[in-house]
Amino acid sequence: MNVVIVESPAKAKTINKYLGSGYQVLASYGHVRDLPSKDGSVNPDSDFDMQWEVDSKSAKRLNEIAKAVKGAEKLILATDPDREGEAISWHVLQVLEKKKALKGVDVQRVVFNAVTKQAVTEAMAHPRTIDSPLVDAYLARRALDYLVGFTLSPVLWRKLPGARSAGRVQSVALRLVCDREAEIELFKSREYWSIEAGLANAAGDAFAARLVAVDGNKLDRYDIPDEATASKYKAGLEGGAYTIASVESKAQKRNPQPPFTTSTLQQEASRKLGFSARHTMQVAQRLYEGIDIGGTTQGLITYMRTDGVQMDPEAITACRNMVNDTFGATYLPDKPRDYKTKAKNAQEAHEAIRPVDFAKDPKSIADMLEPDQAKLYRLIWQRAVASQMSSAELERTVAEIEVQGSDGTRYGLRANGSVVKFDGFLKLYEEGKDDSGEGDGDRRLPALARGETPSLHSVEAKQHFTEPPPRYTEATLIKKMEELGIGRPSTYTSTLNVLRDREYVRLDKKRLIPEDKGRLVIAFLESFFKRYVEFDFTADLEEKLDRISAGELEWKDVLHDFWRDFFAAVDEIKDLRISEVLEALNEMLGPHIFPPGDDPEADPRKCPSCEDGRLSLKTGKFGAFIGCSNYPDCRFTRQLAESTEEAAKTPSGEGKLLGQDPETSLDVTLRSGRFGPYVQLGDANGDEKPKRASVPKTFDLDTVDLERALALLSLPREVGLHPETGKPILAGIGRYGPFVQHDGVYANLDSPEEVFEVGINRAVTALAEKKTKRAPRQATVLKDLGEHPELGGPIQVLDGRYGPYVKHGKVNATLPKSLEPKEVTLDQAVTLIAERAAKGKGGSKGGSKRKKTTAAAKEAAP
Repeated sequence: MNVVIVESPAKAKTINKYLGSGYQVLASYGHVRDLPSKDGSVNPDSDFDMQWEVDSKSAKRLNEIAKAVKGAEKLILATDPDREGEAISWHVLQVLEKKKALKGVDVQRVVFNAVTKQAVTEAMAHPRTIDSPLVDAYLARRALDYLVGFTLSPVLWRKLPGARSAGRVQSVALRLVCDREAEIELFKSREYWSIEAGLANAAGDAFAARLVAVDGNKLDRYDIPDEATASKYKAGLEGGAYTIASVESKAQKRNPQPPFTTSTLQQEASRKLGFSARHTMQVAQRLYEGIDIGGTTQGLITYMRTDGVQMDPEAITACRNMVNDTFGATYLPDKPRDYKTKAKNAQEAHEAIRPVDFAKDPKSIADMLEPDQAKLYRLIWQRAVASQMSSAELERTVAEIEVQGSDGTRYGLRANGSVVKFDGFLKLYEEGKDDSGEGDGDRRLPALARGETPSLHSVEAKQHFTEPPPRYTEATLIKKMEELGIGRPSTYTSTLNVLRDREYVRLDKKRLIPEDKGRLVIAFLESFFKRYVEFDFTADLEEKLDRISAGELEWKDVLHDFWRDFFAAVDEIKDLRISEVLEALNEMLGPHIFPPGDDPEADPRKCPSCEDGRLSLKTGKFGAFIGCSNYPDCRFTRQLAESTEEAAKTPSGEGKLLGQDPETSLDVTLRSGRFGPYVQLGDANGDEKPKRASVPKTFDLDTVDLERALALLSLPREVGLHPETGKPILAGIGRYGPFVQHDGVYANLDSPEEVFEVGINRAVTALAEKKTKRAPRQATVLKDLGEHPELGGPIQVLDGRYGPYVKHGKVNATLPKSLEPKEVTLDQAVTLIAERAAKGKGGSKGGSKRKKTTAAAKEAAP
């Protein structure tokens, strides 16, 4: 018997069918060991000795593998063909050697780029040993990431309470997002105008021409700065005489893009399908590991973590045959297209992402795939096929038009356009664009001739304002990281996941916006560890890791060089006081946290309350906030402003006077504190604090007037007496939102506005429903994932009373917050279920003392 090890159960199930009864294929479920999250897991003083830990779920699987290997003829390590795959095989081998389970067993390493019978069989016929340089590169990367995280995080905790390191590569990616936000905040919009004439040729075909010159002088973008200038030119053009001075056409060729790499697939799936990077890779993983097509599980695409753009010669031949058969000989170039990879490390530059079988066109298998699988497969198939098609042939045309204006001014207009003479690869596929619209060159021009006098239909003057650079999307951030040489195919998605999971950035309309805690961390690193968040330094370190995997550098030499300088940099700031750190951050984040007011001469850091104090960043139990230097005499505080627009709305100092309370004649003011905006009745009188009420987040500060403020200050309000008990029902806004309360029973309301409107009938009904609600609501099935690959039985994703979870039989496992319920894959679900089952079998010594219950466990409870 031969034992084969792969990463996932889905891949194991597929390969087992290919190899037959003489092989037992087992899954490692990804990495089997990791560095413990504690100090000392990597020891620089002991030549970077690394202490690995096997968790309980992996220990069980490794025991099963060891049991299967004993007495086997061969152990075949068939994990993925990249650095991570090589590391998994190395880890499995290390553990089995320690268990002394390999006596008399022949150990082989095989790799295949596609999960097909032919690819697997051919790989089995050409085994090799573990690639040591590739493993060394993995070890160096893990050691570097650990040392940066576990050395910087304690420094951050001490100097900037509540903060922690984002990670070596993640910090640089976060800097990109923060730098872009700073650009946006500092951007000053500028007005300009454009003028376009609507014309028609002798045949009546319409076209447009843009004003580009006045009296022989070329117009730049801002040469029509205001409406008055635009109106003047428009009037002159409206009564002018138009003549086509020249028409020039040039033939151009447009070549297809190469097949997808990991990053270009993530970018294009984001543009065209709206997929996140994480979801793209999850769907691609399923297509790679195998889909049931007509009763047979087949891999549909090649390995999806790659920076290579070339295709296998046999695949190119198959692709060209597909082009010839489907589109005809005119769409097939004379010779195959040869694309060169930009990857710096040939060992990791695998074949591009392409269909395993070009004959499986998207339409023929669409019904056998899930909707997102079908969409992504179509994208991959089209891109790969188009890469071997003929170039598109275009004709670019520029027509220069002279106008003798009615005001005596000579105007020059230009009409640009293009005509597709032969569509070539565009017949099948055209790459999407980021943050750009249709340009003049994309228009089509009718036939025009020199000396022709086109007729004028309209003249339009348009006002424009320059716009700040757009925020990054996941796709454009990955593209920028790739351009800078930061990260590698296997790290792009995990980098973005870390930034979101640690709440350093948030996604808003698919744009990445840095949170204040993310900006604080980057400001700290740029102030005191600038070298380690520089793009060139990080890219250079990535290149050294590539050279390690190519066998050109010793991994421990790279670690020694890095650690020597890094440790010295950390040691330099150990005596730095928190006040010095905060002042450095005040300067760096000034435009963000101290936005200028209406008076450009005023000091934005002047305390609006005591007027002689200086505003500064402060740190507290709940994170950073803005406070006065005269504390405790001056207790002015406010939250960090998220934007200058929000800061302008935020009341400060003595607050915004809304009016007087008609009952007490005390001032009612709108103010801002550490925990957000609030309204206040009167001022502090000795030890007696004034009455305050928080303004709900759903309220627009512009709409908070005296009436609304008094309503907030009057809470909780009495709705009426309960018809059964005669006791009062109160409505208010608490820590967990709006509510009604009666005799110790609280029931949630839908919105803060309802607190002021709820009547006795609605309140009684809400309280009755809350009081009688004992059983959990019926869970809703969100997704059917299919059969468990080892145990059988359906696996489902459900939405229950306590949140989303996956279910198999009687085992329920809560989904981590980082996983979107509808994006969960079968492999992820199997892993979560295995972890939950292991915990259930392990029991708990605490018994009834355990207070924490997972969402899935609660769902299963009666």
